[in-house]
Amino acid sequence: MRVLVVEDDDRVAGALCDLLGRHGFATARAAGVTQALAQLDDAVDLVLLDLMLPDGDGFDLCARIRASRDVPIVMTTARSDLRWRVHGLHLGADDYLVKPYDARELIARMLAVHRRVASGARAARPPAPADDVRVLDVGGVRIDLGRREVTVADRPVALTRKELALLEVLAEHPGLVVRRERLLSRVWRSAHEFDAHTLDVHVAAVRSKTGVRSVIETVRGVGYRLGTG
Repeated sequence: MRVLVVEDDDRVAGALCDLLGRHGFATARAAGVTQALAQLDDAVDLVLLDLMLPDGDGFDLCARIRASRDVPIVMTTARSDLRWRVHGLHLGADDYLVKPYDARELIARMLAVHRRVASGARAARPPAPADDVRVLDVGGVRIDLGRREVTVADRPVALTRKELALLEVLAEHPGLVVRRERLLSRVWRSAHEFDAHTLDVHVAAVRSKTGVRSVIETVRGVGYRLGTG
């Protein structure tokens, strides 16, 4: 796997490239937005993106990459606030890792993201609900399972693959609680603790994008369910 490391700090970038190299990754390094865009080609399998860059914002770079390419993007930053993580996912990042992080978790997240994207949207798509319900209305959020579209007041809501897959799994049993472990298994094909945190961030992203917090209800200690009204 070839990884483009976008990091302006020479010391941090050097350590990252050495670490990735020891784990069998090929690496290229960009110190900022301009270099990253210049080096991004079809040979890049994953972008490891720091948000604090000298010639632009990492969020903007993420959006520019996503507008033209479907390459996996893992953001890394010291910004731990949930709002920043949700914003990054809105822009198309596949995962978000807060510094300082353990090297083992970084490698695991990168491999997981690459595996998910490489499996293709068709493989990642959950099976259709067993019943005939193809369109659901949850508190004004219209979920069309047949078209795989979500709208609010006839306005399309742009969800990522994982956000849409999350709604599809929940929609298999409208109003019933789906355990966290099942969601992780179906949407992320994993039960790792770090993916459990990613689940929470994706739920927050769906709520934020639709503007309807109750579209996904939290059942504390158990899991989530589609809203009941």
